Amino acid sequence: MTHYFKNDESLKSNPKVIAFDVKNTPLKFNTDDGVFSKGSFDRGTQVLLQFMDVNKDHKTALDLGCGYGVIGTYLQKVYNIDVDMVDINLRALDLAKSNLVLNDVKGNVFESDGLNNVTKSYDLIVTNPPIRAGKETVYRFFEDAKKHLNKNGDFYVVVNKKHGAESAFRKLSAIYGVVEQIGRNKGFHVYKCMNSLTI
Repeated sequence: MTHYFKNDESLKSNPKVIAFDVKNTPLKFNTDDGVFSKGSFDRGTQVLLQFMDVNKDHKTALDLGCGYGVIGTYLQKVYNIDVDMVDINLRALDLAKSNLVLNDVKGNVFESDGLNNVTKSYDLIVTNPPIRAGKETVYRFFEDAKKHLNKNGDFYVVVNKKHGAESAFRKLSAIYGVVEQIGRNKGFHVYKCMNSLTI
């Protein structure tokens, strides 16, 4: 699975198109070998989007570790949010760009190892983090996301119980002013982290 996090030009290509509904919104996606959950709608992302609350104050969003672009595409399609999408996997980024076109939405897609190449701040940052890349990488996502949240912005993350959801909650609680578990399903825990200022 490490090939999701590096770029191997020798990796074979086996493109396909998959289609599924996200909260009653029909979407379709180009996928290929070498990207996460190439053949189906990932369960963690399903649960994340099931419980995520997008409100009128969310004008800008970052899909962090976007893969082939499910979260960013959904946010733009349903909420017309100004969306940026980043990943380290170049094949995933090419697919994400094509999937914005495929679903008749717009977004800005670019390469970034976590938030290293991100210069803006956002009202909303969303991630299904790359657990297989290791805890150090995931926790860097958590810490760096706070630096790129606008005042009163929200950071949503999903983590499977068997992959350290409870320790992730403790880490998030040490970083953010307020952290809530807003949903749980199929072993996945969804956390909402608020960049609220404490008085």
